Amino acid sequence: ASSAMSGGLNSLKTTASAGRAPLDASINFPEMEERVLEFWSKIDAFKTSLAQSKGKKRYTFYDGPPFATGLPHYGHILAGTIKDIVTRWAHQTGHYVERRFGWDCHGLPVEYEIDKSLGITGPQDIEKMGIKAYNDQCRAIVTRYCSEWERIVKRIGRWIDFENDYKTMYPSFMESVWWVFSQLYHKGLVYRGVKVMPFSTACSTPLSNFEAGQNYKMVDDPAIVVSFPLDNEPGVALLAWTTTPWTLPSNLALCVHPEMKYVRVRDAKTGSVYIMMEARLCALYKPEDTGAYELLEQFPGSQLEGKTYKPLLPYFQHLKAERGAFRVLCDTYVTDDSGTGIVHQAPYHGEDDYRVCLKYGIIARDSKLVCPVDASGKFTDEVPDFHGQHVKEADKNICDLLKKNGRLVNHSSIGHNYPFCWRSDTPLIYKAVPSWFVRVEDIGQQLLDNNQKSYWVPKYVQEKRFANWLAGARDWAISRNRYWGTPMPLWVSEDGEEVVCVGSIDQLAELSGVRVTDLHRESVDNIEIPSKLGKGPLRRIPEVFDCWFESGSMPYAQSHYPFERAKDFEDAFPADFIAEGIDQTRGWFYTLLVISTALFGKPPFRNLIVNGIVLASDGQKMSKRKKNYPDPMKVVESHGADALRLYLINSPVVRAENLRFNESGVKDVVKDVFLPLYNSLRFFDQCAGSRADFKQPGSVAGAGGGGHPDSDNVMDKWILSYSQSVVRYVREEMAAYRLYTVLPRLVSFVDNLTNWYIRMNRKRLRDAEPAALNSLFYVLFELSCLLAPFVPFTAEFFYQRLITFLDKQPDEEAASVHFLALPCADESAIDDEIEFCVSHMQSVISSGRIVRDRNTLPIKYPLSRVIVVHNDDRVLQAVQSMESYILEELNVRQLLVTKDKEAYKVSLRAEPNHKLLGAKFRGAYKQIQENLRALPAAALEEFQRTGRLELPGGHVIEAAEMSVSLRADSDDSGGSGGGSSLDCHVDQSLNLLVLLDITPDASMQREGLAREVVNRVQKLRKRAGLQPSDPIKIFYRADGDGGLSGVVREYAEFIYDTVRQPLVALEEAGQVNLQQAMAHEQCKIKDSGSLDLWVFSTASGDNSAQQQQKQSGKIPSSSAGSKDEVRLRFGQEERVLKLRNPADGSLISMNRLLKEVEVLFNLIESGQEVRLYRDAELKTLLNAHTCDSAEELGQKTVYVSLR
Repeated sequence: ASSAMSGGLNSLKTTASAGRAPLDASINFPEMEERVLEFWSKIDAFKTSLAQSKGKKRYTFYDGPPFATGLPHYGHILAGTIKDIVTRWAHQTGHYVERRFGWDCHGLPVEYEIDKSLGITGPQDIEKMGIKAYNDQCRAIVTRYCSEWERIVKRIGRWIDFENDYKTMYPSFMESVWWVFSQLYHKGLVYRGVKVMPFSTACSTPLSNFEAGQNYKMVDDPAIVVSFPLDNEPGVALLAWTTTPWTLPSNLALCVHPEMKYVRVRDAKTGSVYIMMEARLCALYKPEDTGAYELLEQFPGSQLEGKTYKPLLPYFQHLKAERGAFRVLCDTYVTDDSGTGIVHQAPYHGEDDYRVCLKYGIIARDSKLVCPVDASGKFTDEVPDFHGQHVKEADKNICDLLKKNGRLVNHSSIGHNYPFCWRSDTPLIYKAVPSWFVRVEDIGQQLLDNNQKSYWVPKYVQEKRFANWLAGARDWAISRNRYWGTPMPLWVSEDGEEVVCVGSIDQLAELSGVRVTDLHRESVDNIEIPSKLGKGPLRRIPEVFDCWFESGSMPYAQSHYPFERAKDFEDAFPADFIAEGIDQTRGWFYTLLVISTALFGKPPFRNLIVNGIVLASDGQKMSKRKKNYPDPMKVVESHGADALRLYLINSPVVRAENLRFNESGVKDVVKDVFLPLYNSLRFFDQCAGSRADFKQPGSVAGAGGGGHPDSDNVMDKWILSYSQSVVRYVREEMAAYRLYTVLPRLVSFVDNLTNWYIRMNRKRLRDAEPAALNSLFYVLFELSCLLAPFVPFTAEFFYQRLITFLDKQPDEEAASVHFLALPCADESAIDDEIEFCVSHMQSVISSGRIVRDRNTLPIKYPLSRVIVVHNDDRVLQAVQSMESYILEELNVRQLLVTKDKEAYKVSLRAEPNHKLLGAKFRGAYKQIQENLRALPAAALEEFQRTGRLELPGGHVIEAAEMSVSLRADSDDSGGSGGGSSLDCHVDQSLNLLVLLDITPDASMQREGLAREVVNRVQKLRKRAGLQPSDPIKIFYRADGDGGLSGVVREYAEFIYDTVRQPLVALEEAGQVNLQQAMAHEQCKIKDSGSLDLWVFSTASGDNSAQQQQKQSGKIPSSSAGSKDEVRLRFGQEERVLKLRNPADGSLISMNRLLKEVEVLFNLIESGQEVRLYRDAELKTLLNAHTCDSAEELGQKTVYVSLR
């Protein structure tokens, strides 16, 4: 790989062909990428690209800020790759794209880390150490992983500016957040209120509703039924059910549904009389246990309204007289699907409880809170029985007390989804907290309207998930009772009547006379503002902003708007593009939209790509603790960043679906895409390098590119047309941000280039035919430009190698492929008819190969005919026009095309779309299916022509609701020419049926043997490290009764045309020193006997083999037996390898042995690690540590395996 890179990247400073070393047979992709990184660094590629595009139309991109308190995971890498692809594409299409990295520095993630490390359990610990000392600790860890982030992001190939990053803790950023808040405040969109909110006891702070929705888990909680005896009806009790026993000390009321039916029942066991909802008797009694209770009375819930009951616990019983607490209330939020139909009310621990109790006057907005739980989630001294106990831990003790008091009627457990803190991963509680809110509900319709003004991929996330969230959006609590964050800029008088909202540092200095350079709490908490109403000094409220308010303000704050470059911001707002994971529908996407709508009445972005979640291979969430996923950087070090990028992007995760990450998938990308791609470049390099006069015009690297080459060859025309169709498609789909359609097409492009064009034009390319070489160069060059945003390293490597074939080297404007414009489709080169013909040719060949594989008929063995059946003349003509290619690729003698289905027992079959038709016809669909199965061929042919079918009963089926496929009724069909044995395959996508005549034929079998001999010679030549153009001599010896010698003689001309050398029988060659052979193989060919082959180099005469061996370092193999030989077994294949070099007698090294094994069994391109074992069970690994010397292996068998 090293020489390959030097031949590629260093060619910038050389002439087109000077010193161009050949590309290595194998490549280390991660090493290649490291060298590309060095090259980019040397030319300062990212900054140079920005400088080159300065002045072009601006394309605005916002990067959502991650926290730097941990290392990037696959979710970050995925989102970063999407952002990199789109912004590179925007640059390639003629835009100036500023890309600044951002960091979320404040909030819970940072404070939680500090609290853990310092053992802080609550606000009192922070007050004791001092806010400044605490914030200094937070500041110190914020950038802990910044350098690691930068290294990883760059290694993934992402181009983004770290030097001019933004951090939410910068004073300029914080000042803009103040400005944003002041705008909302002065618009009347901010208020202070008490609200029951999700509360993290581990972090001692409330969370917003969207934060609480981010981390739900299945948990088991107690589910208890508690009795509440009525005051005026001795022996009668209301039954309430709860899964939060810890809220019972705060009970102030009970609530029933006014319209649903309630009952009094006498419990047969205890004699107690209970009141509960009739529909919920099952909560206490089994349906079949009718004798467990006696039904006494039935009545609507409204009859219970106003009834009073005895307090469950004594802590707040004074409120019975003061506020009318401990009575029954009515509200329709009570349901009949759980519990007893009577809901206990703890107004400061439940939103509905708060609303209903407020309506009935049990509490008032200015009442003292009945919330005996502190910020750490522990009971206060208001509840002496459980003082100091965490509420969740107190559940058991509360149940025990209720049981002791005779109030616990039933005790069980329930599994349900429960919200956990997204940062501390601890259960949330619901708790009333005085907070500052943004009036989101007031702008709810504007949010829905603005959501429709942006373009989302995929659209269903916008129209369903996000729109549904917006429709139910509630006022947003933006204040946090924390320390490390942007302080809320509100100065308030002691009585709360006078409030000043500060919007800038200058305004604060003007109002207070104090100028600050930092805006954190330690800098502003002690600043006072004189009252204009004579109320004494105004002091800042203690809260800081929710960090989501800061990240939602990033479009303005990253530019210090409106204090700097205001017009630049306004001209570039809203952003052209953002991208993040689907979890941000309740996070960053939401806060961006709320703030932008509140400020400017419009959406903050035009285009958005939403990605899904990357899960562990078992479908679970990736967890550091469980170690259920591979380290991303180890994957990159093993397989390369481009392979990881392509694996992630060419997956369902780009359609906002989840992806189960498998490292084997990354390996497959290397094997199936990158190795064939590299081999195509290497093959071109060999072929073009053999012609000193092969040059391409330097203009192809310019902004306008070069025109496509001319050729009369069908396959040249096809690949040139196909490449331009792909360019057009990529431009259209990228403009629509559909990455999930672009990648499959690009991967298909690679497949068509490597497995079809090059494969079918190998001889023309080896002969250095100008039209073929020009076409391949052009397509490889276009492909490197198309791939550049997606696999930037590989594209650069390709480009740097290809420009060595230009007649003049590009100037600095084209020094990197990433400086070039995306190619425009050359419409004049697109030939739809040729693409149609080739696609059908590919279908025929692929189907034929499937039939061969099914019948174990290697392609080397010729067959008599292939028959193609289709009902469309255009398709049959297309197939016929490609006859020579089909005959060659399938190795058949004759091609027949026909519409005569009956002759080959082929029938038509209706293929209804069950989902569409089932929904359309509902109950009638069963009969319709029977009608479809009975349809005659003529009706189906008519449907194919018209796209419409009318069935009995007036049911009409349209083209989109059904297709018609071909089916061979018999795999063994006589067809025309009885006695033939036919096997078939149907390409359902094209409705094309291919039959292959697999009847044995002696002459064709002999030709197959000749092809097998050729194949063995070519592999041996490759193992010897020889190029196709190297002069060689080949000797053979054939044993057995299978007639191999006769085959070699009979097909001597065919073998010579392919191998370009005659095969000389050893017995006719006179004296030959076999020890001087560069390579030797002994093999069995089918059932025709054994074959020995020897290859000699004649580069400096027939006796130069020893010198060639020394130079190449290749170790020849021979037949088994000597103590200097080892037998190698891989599956069913066996080879024998000499352990000493006959040229100098030196012993092979273990590393060299591994290399030889790769060559012997053709494993170089497997993309997998080759391992050797001493035993067939593959238990004892063989390597330099377990084997002192290869000499130990003499006359032994070594087993080969892939990992």
